[in-house]
Amino acid sequence: ARLIAREVQGMNAELAMASLKFMPNKGAKYIANAISSAVANGGFEANEVVVKSCRVDAGAVLKRFRPRARGSASRIRKPTSHILVEVVKAEVKAEEKKTVAKKTT
Repeated sequence: ARLIAREVQGMNAELAMASLKFMPNKGAKYIANAISSAVANGGFEANEVVVKSCRVDAGAVLKRFRPRARGSASRIRKPTSHILVEVVKAEVKAEEKKTVAKKTT
């Protein structure tokens, strides 16, 4: 999920959610949910915000046991993660007029 989180940093939130929709990774769905939740909590529209940062940190690890042969058991680790998404309102850049310098010969 960390690789996916790096991909969406700096993207428009609407574009990020659209690109996450087509990623085959399991974590893409959870990151898309986190982005849409962050946009809704901020009271913004998805097309007017940019994903400032997206972080995936390690969470608690659930430890389970699986029965094995001869009365023994093997440990199964089920790791979890914390997803942190930060969105900011996009600044509209005014287009600057470019002056074309004429070449004198």
